[in-house]
Amino acid sequence: MASKGIRDRVCIVGMGCTPFGEHWDKSADDLLVDAANEAVASAGVQMNDIDAFWLGTMGSGFSGLTLSRPLKLDYRPVSRLENMCATGSEAFRNACYAVAAGAYDVAMAIGVEKLKDSGFSGLAIGGLPSDGTEARLTAPAMFSLLAPAYANKYGVDKDELKEALTRIAWKNHKNGALNPRAQFKKEVAKDTIACSPLVAGALGIFDCSGVSDGSAAAVICRAEDAHRFTDNPLYVKALSFVAGPAAGPIDPDYDYTTFTEVVRSAEDAYHQAGISDPRSEIAMAEVHDCFTPTELVLMEDLGFAERGMAWKEVLAGTFDLDGELPVNPDGGLKSFGHPIGASGLRMLFECWLQLRGGAGPRQITTDKTLGLTHNLGGAPGECVSFVSVVGSQPDA
Repeated sequence: MASKGIRDRVCIVGMGCTPFGEHWDKSADDLLVDAANEAVASAGVQMNDIDAFWLGTMGSGFSGLTLSRPLKLDYRPVSRLENMCATGSEAFRNACYAVAAGAYDVAMAIGVEKLKDSGFSGLAIGGLPSDGTEARLTAPAMFSLLAPAYANKYGVDKDELKEALTRIAWKNHKNGALNPRAQFKKEVAKDTIACSPLVAGALGIFDCSGVSDGSAAAVICRAEDAHRFTDNPLYVKALSFVAGPAAGPIDPDYDYTTFTEVVRSAEDAYHQAGISDPRSEIAMAEVHDCFTPTELVLMEDLGFAERGMAWKEVLAGTFDLDGELPVNPDGGLKSFGHPIGASGLRMLFECWLQLRGGAGPRQITTDKTLGLTHNLGGAPGECVSFVSVVGSQPDA
């Protein structure tokens, strides 16, 4: 890939994030207003100071009017974006590139999704016309294929793999219990997780992320202007977004133990950021743990563990809040919830808190200055993938 990147050219100078959960008393408009107001207050600016807006939503609105109406924006550009579950990340990427290009001085990326009032359990959208050869599987069913494939390829006993997957859910619920904005704010015992009712394959209820409402937003400016807004900006080191050929389900060589799109986007992001050893250089990571085996595989695709060894690293506590590389310190999709358009920005919000020392009881202890976010949309073998790296310090 020929990504040149925009390393240290733009900064996040303000962020906002609503609690994620069942907001029966709030509309998508309400959530957008709450997140946007918190973000501009965080940056010390007014809404009129924002030159342009990028809104990410999968199905909670169409066109820029979804944002301009509740925020009462006066004739400013608002772009509405969608890229499946990586929609919020796509909004952030576009806003950053617009500022880096010099088109705007200050931009906002914001995402929202209102899923709980839909009448459906989970995301429900109309299917696009096709030739009829697409697999008709639910999301839990598609991602459940990762677990037996991983066990078979690396010779992992099914009980040991079950223990590792259970520990991923346990870790993320433990982290979420420390987060007042999370959808699920209680620890869950390992026995409860392991014995929960099955949803698809070997995946139980506690192996699946939450369905929720929420919104998150970021204010972005040029790096040379950042200290006009805050003493502690986050510098954007890398932004990588790739779409795969979607050939996995019909490719006899695809074995459901990796997301090639994640590998490619991670390699590109590390190149942009100048990272050679992500496990030792990154302070914390927020990853797309839509299901527990997804997080397991991502630990290898992102270079945090050797191939076939992530399950051992999970059991050893490597990715715990006090481990060598904390993963999903805010609870992840599993505990924080997953309103589609907001999740990517929610991940950045945790980097905003952690790298600036504002995460409270879940604050990690480290002298490292880099955070990573990873978002994917789609299914194993046919997905889009986003990886960002942000840091609390500019490169020398």
